[in-house]
Amino acid sequence: MLFGIDRLLAEAALREPLKGRRIALLAHPASVTHDLTHSIDALAAVKDLQLTAAFGPQHGLRGDKQDNMMESPDFTDPVHGIPVFSLYGEVRKPTPAMMSTFDVLLVDLQDLGCRIYTFITTLRYVLEAAAEHHKSVWILDRPNPVGRPIEGLTLRAGWESFVGAGPMPMRHGLTLGELAQWFVTTLKLQVDYKVITMREWQPALAPGYGWPLGQRTWINPSPNAPNLWMARCYAGTVMLEGATLSEGRGTTRPLELFGAPDLDIAALVKEMQRLAPQWLQGCKLRPCWFEPTFHKHVGKLCAGLQIHVEDADYSHEQFKPWRLQSLAFKALRNLRPDYPLWRDFPYEYETRLAIDVINGSPLLREWVDDRSATPADLDSLAIKDEQAWREERAGYLLYD
Repeated sequence: MLFGIDRLLAEAALREPLKGRRIALLAHPASVTHDLTHSIDALAAVKDLQLTAAFGPQHGLRGDKQDNMMESPDFTDPVHGIPVFSLYGEVRKPTPAMMSTFDVLLVDLQDLGCRIYTFITTLRYVLEAAAEHHKSVWILDRPNPVGRPIEGLTLRAGWESFVGAGPMPMRHGLTLGELAQWFVTTLKLQVDYKVITMREWQPALAPGYGWPLGQRTWINPSPNAPNLWMARCYAGTVMLEGATLSEGRGTTRPLELFGAPDLDIAALVKEMQRLAPQWLQGCKLRPCWFEPTFHKHVGKLCAGLQIHVEDADYSHEQFKPWRLQSLAFKALRNLRPDYPLWRDFPYEYETRLAIDVINGSPLLREWVDDRSATPADLDSLAIKDEQAWREERAGYLLYD
């Protein structure tokens, strides 16, 4: 199969409309070609393309920042001599001065298929800026590595943020190119945009189910996204960023596990199985111990659970990471009603409670904290949202 960047480089006819126009690239460390050349280097080597600027999203063009809310500076690329503008520094949206450096912006970002991943919001911002400044945007499409499943509550009106670009569920099941079409339509943007589609992407194909295992090397799109297994878990484990439990940052398996020094894991698993065993299907849960070298509970031995989705027992359609992590919260609240579960701190420059910002409303937290609320109650909310999104996104699918 070929990603959008590979097709653009291989097919001269696709590049024809770019001749004589100034080109900028929005990219990150996973923006590589099939032979692992970074897209900025590959594009700069094409004689009929004029590369005049580049942009980096959160964590930077080259992946220079480890954690959230660590800003990247602007700089001049030392190899190509072009300005590299940060869209996670002094600004999140490109300024008029930045927009003046190009005619066409190529967007080559590897997404994780989760609403909270900030590259989605950056995509929205550059589309809006392009509409305002009469620039063109081409999305060089890449796989949604977790495929087509949909899960989670839809972001509610008024809860938009840098980790919530629009009313979609946590697992949206779209590629970045498909999301671009959704943004252009729903935001009514008057913008010249094009999607360079992938060739032969098969999101239902095992064992990758979205990611072409055995065909393409996984490159971290952000520092704590080290593999496909993390991507599969992320729509659930990302909620740990709003909790006091460790999500495994500071270990070699971030966002595949969770824990804390004071947890009784056997009791937690037993309560999860009692409440909603159907939410634990499609994966294996393994009790484990870990000691974070940085971030939450640094230097302390944590009792935890690792979510395994890498072997033959993995079931792509049955696995529900958002429900699984929600269930862990609920079980802990049942076992220890006074446990200080929710982390209160500035999150992505928001002052509202982080768990609510992450979920796009207080509904998940309220369900966890309500002792009378059941898994069926959360299901009744989520299933309605998931079905509505399934119907809405149908008109934006570019691949079977």
